[in-house]
Amino acid sequence: MKKLAICFSKNGAKIIEKINEACDGKDITPLTAYALTSSEEIPDGFTRVESDVYKWTSDNFIEGNALIFVGAAGIAVRALSGLPKDKLSDCPVIVIDDAGSFVIPILSGHAGSANKLAEIIASLIDAIPVITTSSDVNDVFSVDTFAVENRLTITEKSGIKKVTSRALENKKVTLSIKDYPPKVPVDVIIADETDAEHLLLLKPKKYTVGMGMKKDKDPSEVEEYFLNTLKENNIDVTDIYALCTIDIKEGEPAILNLRDKYRIPVLSFDAELLKKAPGEYTASEFVRETTGVDNVCERSAVLGAGTGYELVLKKTAKDGMTIAIAKRSGFKCI
Repeated sequence: MKKLAICFSKNGAKIIEKINEACDGKDITPLTAYALTSSEEIPDGFTRVESDVYKWTSDNFIEGNALIFVGAAGIAVRALSGLPKDKLSDCPVIVIDDAGSFVIPILSGHAGSANKLAEIIASLIDAIPVITTSSDVNDVFSVDTFAVENRLTITEKSGIKKVTSRALENKKVTLSIKDYPPKVPVDVIIADETDAEHLLLLKPKKYTVGMGMKKDKDPSEVEEYFLNTLKENNIDVTDIYALCTIDIKEGEPAILNLRDKYRIPVLSFDAELLKKAPGEYTASEFVRETTGVDNVCERSAVLGAGTGYELVLKKTAKDGMTIAIAKRSGFKCI
């Protein structure tokens, strides 16, 4: 997802600049900077907010972007009024005071990784991360963080509270995976479906989508093709483990749009590694000449899926775009 920061003062702007100067591109990429101020001048690299904080917040919250307010927490709270709906779908929101002393995640700490982002930002500016989620402050198992880190889909939101309550009461949290069905009731089951008694079912994300496209392809066109292909194959976007492509395409705006909008990680491979993908593929001399390998979408989907893969959709092509889908063999805890 995109990370957008808004400030309301010169001090706030300096903090955003400090964060961006310290970014190494690994743990965090530079924030997209916005300024809402009556001052005639804004710092280089900032975009002036011409409307108001309410519209800016609403527009970007709906897009699923991570929002970072550098200013009073009350500004963020009022601007968010009526927007949060669900802890599993709300975008992460963070507040930083304009002295740069505290970094406070106030929304989507686990599912949206706001807590993790706050800790990274705090380390960059020597601030204190203020984490308030119960499982973190009591140092107990967080099932929603576990799901995010292991790319599992939470199917029953109510189960999160039940499992977390057990952890907070210092009770054991039991877990079963699909290859080893439980003989007694357990708290968490990792499987596609189950008839066993449980508190929470976590579904492994089963598919990798390999993609290729011409340079600077329109993101909305690629998104439509991506979603239609999933629909035609009865695959939900929440079941996608990763978007896969060749390394020279990982920065394409269309790829980044899908990554940010649907919170899907991107895996990229160089041409030499793609050539080593096991199996037979739909070869294209044009693709070979432009990328160094005869097929990008099928090969990348297979490499992303890992051992025991099944290529469930071979290469499909439309207007300079290609998609292939592979199915992963099972769940592997990260």
